[in-house]
Amino acid sequence: MTSTYGPSILSNTESHALSTGYRRQGCNIKVYFWGTRGSLPVSLNAKQVRAKVVAALKAALRHSLGSDADVERFLDDTLPFSVRGGYGGNTACIEIRGCDEYILCDAGTGLRDFGNHIMRSGGGGPAVYHIFLSHPHWDHIQGFPFFVPAFVPGNRINIYGFHPELETAFRIQQNPPSFPVPLDYMKAEKKFITLDPGREYRIGGLTIKGIKQNHPGDSYGYSFEKEGKKIVYSTDSEHKEDVWGAEQPVFDFFRDADLLIFDAQYSFMESAYTKESWGHSSNILGVELAVAAGVKRLCLFHNEPACDDEALDAFLENTRNYLQIHSEASAMRIDLAYDGLEIEM
Repeated sequence: MTSTYGPSILSNTESHALSTGYRRQGCNIKVYFWGTRGSLPVSLNAKQVRAKVVAALKAALRHSLGSDADVERFLDDTLPFSVRGGYGGNTACIEIRGCDEYILCDAGTGLRDFGNHIMRSGGGGPAVYHIFLSHPHWDHIQGFPFFVPAFVPGNRINIYGFHPELETAFRIQQNPPSFPVPLDYMKAEKKFITLDPGREYRIGGLTIKGIKQNHPGDSYGYSFEKEGKKIVYSTDSEHKEDVWGAEQPVFDFFRDADLLIFDAQYSFMESAYTKESWGHSSNILGVELAVAAGVKRLCLFHNEPACDDEALDAFLENTRNYLQIHSEASAMRIDLAYDGLEIEM
């Protein structure tokens, strides 16, 4: 079922959800990353795992590790992130924590891990889930068929987006011959809600706005605000030279964000030449836009699936080095998103 909800109707929806007795405990707003890769999921193979182990053991030979505490300090303080951990392989899905109900952006394969976490923690239902879709490309919806809470009667799942064909996209990916379990077999209540980018909404305790972005078939960014904190989720967006024009709304949309989650799948050279018009942005442009808009923290997102952990470590280091040309913005923190990252506002 597809419908267009105005702010007053969404407020009624919230009131109903709270009247059922389900409300998440209040806390500081946080962002948890369940999936951070772009285009398609990736995985570690045995050769890559072995290389990490070898690198860790070689580094350990140069240290005296006489206790468990020594080992922990060695891992945390000496080894690079690409050796002691990794950036993960799930496609796009983030959770905004500290809200009245569950708030998520995109339904890539990270949604499966989120759902499994909910079920293991005893929170399988009844609950209210709000999922905001940037766009219906497959890497942003492919986790939904494996989202276990959607199979639980009594759960309510609201899927929001600015594309009127969202429900069609979700149904097609679960229709034969592509998938054996149709959407209607998932017994949670599901609603597909078409939003208007010119309106402001109040959902799950957050004030939410959208903006149209340059991407094949269009995508939309989201701004989430609560108690003076602002999170911007802007993935699958390619910014051209005219982004610097005075009439461009992106600066106001990003303005003074406490956290900007920004599509930086490509290097500057890739975005400008070999992959121009593919619909994604670069780390360098992310820094420039964040600095110009007064962003406090920039998180690079939608990581290139062809890059291994070592390459992504270098990508992050190069981006942080580039920031140094903006001495006035040196306090801005830059992260590269990875599966399992949690950022507290």
